[in-house]
Amino acid sequence: MATPNNIPGKTLLNRTECSALRGIAILGIFMHNYLHWLRPMAKENEYLFHQSNIDRIMECIVSPSADLPLQLFSFFGHYGVPVFLFLSGYGLVLKYEEGGNMPGIAPFLRKHFMKLFPMMVLGFTVFAMVDWTTPMRHHWTWGDIIAQLTMTINLFPTPDKIIWPGPYWFFGLMMQLYLLYRIAIYNRSNTVLIAIIALCWLVQALCCGEPEGEVLNRIRYNSIGGVLPFGMGILLARAKSLPLPTTRHYMTLFIVALSATILLSLSFHTWLWVPAFIVVLNVSFVKLLPAIGLKLFDWLGVLSAAIFVCHPITRKIFIPISRSGDIMDGLVLYIVTTLMLAILFKMAIERVRN
Repeated sequence: MATPNNIPGKTLLNRTECSALRGIAILGIFMHNYLHWLRPMAKENEYLFHQSNIDRIMECIVSPSADLPLQLFSFFGHYGVPVFLFLSGYGLVLKYEEGGNMPGIAPFLRKHFMKLFPMMVLGFTVFAMVDWTTPMRHHWTWGDIIAQLTMTINLFPTPDKIIWPGPYWFFGLMMQLYLLYRIAIYNRSNTVLIAIIALCWLVQALCCGEPEGEVLNRIRYNSIGGVLPFGMGILLARAKSLPLPTTRHYMTLFIVALSATILLSLSFHTWLWVPAFIVVLNVSFVKLLPAIGLKLFDWLGVLSAAIFVCHPITRKIFIPISRSGDIMDGLVLYIVTTLMLAILFKMAIERVRN
């Protein structure tokens, strides 16, 4: 993702704040992708809407116990993905619409494919070796492997059954959004973008009769499910005369967005709009952070790509500890080794790119 510089009067977020947002997003994602595999944890409504999952998380909130933070990460942590999509749309505008030099469609897609490919193939290779030597290994077909490496696997039936490791669905999603941006959004009015967002919402809303069905599952594994936060990033970056809110405004936005995130999660149609409030929630949170908090999340943000790539590897190794009953023991080992491995992965990815 392109990270913008701070352009006074034109951009709401500076480089450090964008990095901190990536740090918050990856924290939610890599905690969620570990915890939601554990039996006591509340399961998420990421691709499908399960009323039983809503009932479970509301039970945890209304009658909190010591594991409430873990329950919240398990249920809400996947919303780090919309934050990444928001930042991607935001960065694309500042790089190509403000900075110019937009290449043709094929060179544009090739450039962004090659930005994603080194870290994906490194993570996939290491994960495959670890997965094959640990219990409950996945059985890939040659077609699945090629589809993953070409970032087209999201398009195939039952993507939740064939994408392994699961988080790598994000690479295919990003390539679809890059294509959509280049052919349908770049150099076109905001009216066109808003129409695309509305159309993608309508396609999902029409699945209200089967909120746990395969049609909605496939839709949300692909770009239709990610256009809302991606488009929000584009719209915000294009806003030339956006007034800069005060601290009090950000506090109000934070409280409203937090309340909306919880309340809108309760029913199918409002759940479709939760990613918009997740973006507002995270942006306002970053704006309210003290310097030390901003610095910490900025550090995580710098490592976010490497953490994303390597956390399925460490999860596969340490999650049996938590599944055996020692939840915190396995979780702490997972966190520490993921961060250390991410540092090494970041060095390796940068060497390959250079």
